[in-house]
Amino acid sequence: MSELTTREPEVTRASLLNRTMYNLREAWREMADWREGLFAAPSPNLPEKDMEALKDQMRDCLEARGGEVSARARAANLGRIYLSLNAKGRKRFLQILAREFDIDHQAVNKAVTALQKTGDNHDERAKAERTLRQALHPPRLRLLTQLNALPEGFHFLVDLRAELLSWRKDDPALGALERDLLSLLVSWFDVGFLELRRISWESPAALLEKVIAYEAVHPIKSWDDLKNRLSSDRRCFAFFHPRMPNEPLIIVQVALVHGIADNVHILLDEAAPVLDPENADTAIFYSISNAHEGLSGISFGNFLIKRVVDELAQEFKNLKTFATLSPIPGFRHWLGGKLNEPDKDAEAELLSAAERKALATAAGTGTEPAALTSLLQTPDWPQNQELAKALKKPLMRLCARYLAKEKREGGSAFDRVAHFHLSNGARIERLNWLGNTSPQGIAQSAGLMVNYLYKLSDIEANHEAYRGEGKVMNSSAIRTLLKG
Repeated sequence: MSELTTREPEVTRASLLNRTMYNLREAWREMADWREGLFAAPSPNLPEKDMEALKDQMRDCLEARGGEVSARARAANLGRIYLSLNAKGRKRFLQILAREFDIDHQAVNKAVTALQKTGDNHDERAKAERTLRQALHPPRLRLLTQLNALPEGFHFLVDLRAELLSWRKDDPALGALERDLLSLLVSWFDVGFLELRRISWESPAALLEKVIAYEAVHPIKSWDDLKNRLSSDRRCFAFFHPRMPNEPLIIVQVALVHGIADNVHILLDEAAPVLDPENADTAIFYSISNAHEGLSGISFGNFLIKRVVDELAQEFKNLKTFATLSPIPGFRHWLGGKLNEPDKDAEAELLSAAERKALATAAGTGTEPAALTSLLQTPDWPQNQELAKALKKPLMRLCARYLAKEKREGGSAFDRVAHFHLSNGARIERLNWLGNTSPQGIAQSAGLMVNYLYKLSDIEANHEAYRGEGKVMNSSAIRTLLKG
C-alpha cells in the first residue's frame, strides 16, 4: 500500500460505474456473440430506426426459443446493448421495456370477468384466479429475471435501478418499472446472507478505492486521510452480499474514543495522537454510507449497526457507550421553509422577543429586527463570536424541535438520518453547537451535529416505541431544549 500514500484519490462513483459497465460488457461478450443473428449494437442514443429491432430482441428473449443456452445468449446481448448506450439511449431502452412489455390490460379485464362468472365452483374459481395472477404479471419482469441470471446480473440491475430513480418522477411508466424492479430486488435480497467484513489499510487497493468513492458523509480528501480513518483506534466495517461479493453495500466508520465526541473536525484530525483502543470507553459511529443508490428502499442498515456493536463489544471489553456523531442534513432546508411561509410573521413565531433583540444587537441593526435568513447566509457568521453566541440558543432549540417533533406523513421523523437511527432503537442524546463548520455542514445544518445513543438495554424498546407509536426517545438535555 505504500505507493498509494504518494497520490491523491481520483476515483469517484462515476468512474467506478464506468469501470463496472466496461467489465460487464466484456464478461457478457462471449455469451452474447456465440451465435449469429443477434441484434447488433445500435447508435448510442437509440434512434427511432433501432427501436423496432430492440423490441424484437426483447420478444425473442421472452419466447426463449432454443433452450437455456440460447436464452442466456439473448439476455447477455440485451444487457450489452443497454451498456453500449449513452444516458439518452438508456432512458429510451427503459421506456420501451416499461411501455411495450407492461401488463396486458385487456387480458386483465378478461380474466376479471371470467373470475366473476365462476360463482361457487371451487375448481373453476381457482383456475380463474391463476389466470388473473398470470395476467397481472408484466412480461418485463421475466426479462429482468433473465438479466439477473447472468454473471454479475444482480449488480447490473442494482445500477439500472439507480438510473431509474433519477428518471421516474418525469415518466409514470418508468416509475412503475422502478417499483417492479424494487419488488424483485427485495425478493432476491435476503439479509441473512449478508457478510460483515472489517476493512483495514491492508485490504485490497480496489476495495479501498471504493471506500473513498462511496463515502457520502465526510468526503475522504487523500490517501493519508483514509489511512488515518483506518488506524488502530478506528474501525471500518461493510456488508457484502454473495451476489455482489466485491462490492460493499453499506459502510460504517467508527472511532474508539473517551467520552461522546462533539466535533467532527477533532475526530478526523490527522495530526491528533492515536489512542490505545484498549483504553477507549466509547465507540462513535461517525459515518454510515449506502454504497449503491439502486438498493435504496431495501433496509439492512439496522442489521449493520447491531452486528458492528456486537463485534466491537467482543473485541474491546472496556467499551461502555455506543453513540453516533451524525449530520442533520435537512435542518436548514426545513428552517428555510418555515421562515418563508407566506402570510406569516414567521420569525415572530419561531423566535422569542429576547432572541430577536439579541440578534439585532449582534448584527448591529439597532432596534431594527435582523432577519434570521440573512444572518445564516452570511458566509463567516461562525467566526463572528457575538453573532454566533446570539444564534446558538434559538438554533439549538429549533433544531431539537426539528429532530424530535417534526414528522412526515405516516409519523416518521422528518430528518432521514434521525429516522434511520430512531428506527434502529437509538435515542436523541445531545446537540453539538458548531460540530461541523465545513461549507457542507453550515449549509445543511448551520454547523450543528447530533449524537444518537445506542443504549443496549433500551434498543428494542426504543425501536418498538418509534415504529409502533411514532414515539421519539430523547435525553433530558434534548427535553430541556424543547421546553425552550
